[in-house]
Amino acid sequence: MGKVTGFLEIDRRDRRYAPASDRIRHYKEFVIPLSEEATRDQAARCMNCGIPYCHNGCPVNNQIPDWNDLVYHGDWEEALRNLHSTNNFPEFTGRICPAPCEASCTLNLNDASVTIKSIECAIVDRGWTEGWIVPEPAQHKTGKKVAVVGSGPAGLAAAQQLARAGHDVHVYEKHAKPGGLLRYGIPDFKMEKTLIDRRIDQMKAEGIHFHTNVEIGKTQSFKDLSDGYDAVILAGGSEKPRDLTVPGRDLHGVHFAMDFLPQQNRRVSHEPLTSNEPILASGKHVVVIGGGDTGSDCIGTSIRQGALSVTQIEIMAMPPEKEDKLLTWPNWPLKMRTSSSQEEGAERDFAVNTVAFSGEDGHVKGLDCVKVDAQFKPIAGTEFTLKADLVLLAMGFVSPVTDAMTQELGVKLDPRGNVQADMVAYKTNSEKIFACGDMRRGQSLVVWAIREGRQAAHSVDKYLMGSTTLPR
Repeated sequence: MGKVTGFLEIDRRDRRYAPASDRIRHYKEFVIPLSEEATRDQAARCMNCGIPYCHNGCPVNNQIPDWNDLVYHGDWEEALRNLHSTNNFPEFTGRICPAPCEASCTLNLNDASVTIKSIECAIVDRGWTEGWIVPEPAQHKTGKKVAVVGSGPAGLAAAQQLARAGHDVHVYEKHAKPGGLLRYGIPDFKMEKTLIDRRIDQMKAEGIHFHTNVEIGKTQSFKDLSDGYDAVILAGGSEKPRDLTVPGRDLHGVHFAMDFLPQQNRRVSHEPLTSNEPILASGKHVVVIGGGDTGSDCIGTSIRQGALSVTQIEIMAMPPEKEDKLLTWPNWPLKMRTSSSQEEGAERDFAVNTVAFSGEDGHVKGLDCVKVDAQFKPIAGTEFTLKADLVLLAMGFVSPVTDAMTQELGVKLDPRGNVQADMVAYKTNSEKIFACGDMRRGQSLVVWAIREGRQAAHSVDKYLMGSTTLPR
């Protein structure tokens, strides 16, 4: 424990945002880091609890009190080593993870949890600045070949772990650059893509081969995988969006969020668009359907594109301003949260169901809506209309897009349409085929994807070699 009385003497202080009036003019990150001294003070607030609930709150089981103590004592390099022992990409989680660890912090009982996410990000950012993060190629090769399908956080974590164990790892990505939804789904203002690029450079130096613009089943056959590799990991993510099948759905101007967001990411990175139809919010009244992170990303992107107005509607009732901590802690609570994008000027409404889209000349012009009760049943007399020139559907994802792949490889799906594999071996019913990340568990967090990629690598290494030293 860095400072025994730290949590009594030092108030919680987190990173700040640049003013909204400035940040909406660009697509760069706008979080202002704390100084080294302030970060050490925040680390000093950690109580080193006898039962560190933050460990359980963190899906990758970061050893949070340990690296808090190391930061307080100024041993940043050892803090980085400790952090990397459980998390391959803390610069990703330090930016886009919702920080369930902080909800589990004992100090959260007083609404003053340790700023774990900010400290984590400060450690890894300093590691890159100081040159402590370098390639770690395996000293000995095993002669085994592993294919990883998908280069999102699960696939990248699995690939890096297996390469460091000495295997010849090949990653297949259907898009032009690796990163999956980290690159094409997360806006640059939340995480700039240079962060992915430098990790890919590190992984290439560790011997990992990246094959981009390769879609298994189309540009390369499934048979090549099953015949050419000793093990295959399916880590393609969960990309099939939940649709809203109401009258007017076919009107021009109604789009899935994941048709909208990747276009802007490609514009920022100067990549060609993969669609002939540009989707832009400029000069339009935008309605975002769905209250999660993807909906928030649509808001921030729409505002930066110059939308006239942005309204976000959610079918769930408005959550309470504060949770009942004695009932929820240390679990993730349901409470009102406002994202940086929502702060930038979006109107929000809850308990709203869209009944139909209305339009003129084939283009959407409005939404016919109604308020609903706790059972999502319409409340008579609450009907209203929202003006809309662009509607973005951000209602989550139902399953991976796996039809041809799973049929050819012979893997079973669970009742939700995900690839069926348990959380111990991550092995499917097909010989030498494994699955992890959103493709196995369904839509989830980046930190869960990293956890599953690491654990799948452990299982694959054990399958290939009979034993493994890779951590679970």
